[in-house]
Amino acid sequence: MTLADGITELTPGKIAAVVTYLQMFARPASRDVSLPSGLSVQRHAAPTVDWYRDLYRLVGEDYLWFSRLEMADEKLAAHLARDAVEVWSVSRAGRDLGLLELEWFDNGDCELSFFGLAPDLVGGGIGRWLMEHALERAFARPIKRFFVHTCTLDSPQALGFYERSGFEAYGRAIEIVDDPRNRGLIALDKAPQIPLLPAG
Repeated sequence: MTLADGITELTPGKIAAVVTYLQMFARPASRDVSLPSGLSVQRHAAPTVDWYRDLYRLVGEDYLWFSRLEMADEKLAAHLARDAVEVWSVSRAGRDLGLLELEWFDNGDCELSFFGLAPDLVGGGIGRWLMEHALERAFARPIKRFFVHTCTLDSPQALGFYERSGFEAYGRAIEIVDDPRNRGLIALDKAPQIPLLPAG
C-alpha cells in the first residue's frame, strides 16, 4: 500500500513510526575504543525467556520496543537457542545493562537485530565499544551484508550513531501498530515522550 502525500489520520490507539533501513557490505576500519573499567561483556547461549525479556524491557521500554514481548514463549525460546543467533549483554557489578542481538541468515546477510543500553550506561563511549564488538562478531563469519533498521520511536541519536558506525541508509517505510501500552505489553507510564492516546 502506498500512502498519499499529506497527513494521514490514524485510528485511535495506533502509533506510527518512520523506519529507516541501513546496511554495509564490508567491515569499516576499526576504531580505537575500549570498554570502560568496571564493565564486562558476556555471550548468553540459549538465554532464558525471562532473563532476555527483562533486559529487553530495561533497554527498550522507553522506546516502545514490543516485538519480543508479544512473541510466544516457546517461539522466543527456540529463536534464542538457534546457532544463527547470538545474544550478548554488557554488565556492571553483576547487573546486565546492555543488549546486543545478532542473527545470521542463509543468504549471507547478518542482522543487527537489537542494540541498546539502559539509561545508566548511555554516554561515555560504551555504545561505540559495543558496536565495534558487533562488527567484529558479524564479520567473523563470511557474510555479504550487515544490516539494521531504526525508527523515529528509537533514541534520537540512533540513526546518526549507525551512520557514523559505517551503515548507509537505503530504504524507508512507515510502521503503524497498536500502541503496546494500550495492549498491556508495556506499562502506561513508559515512553512519556510519546503521548498515550486511548484506543477506540
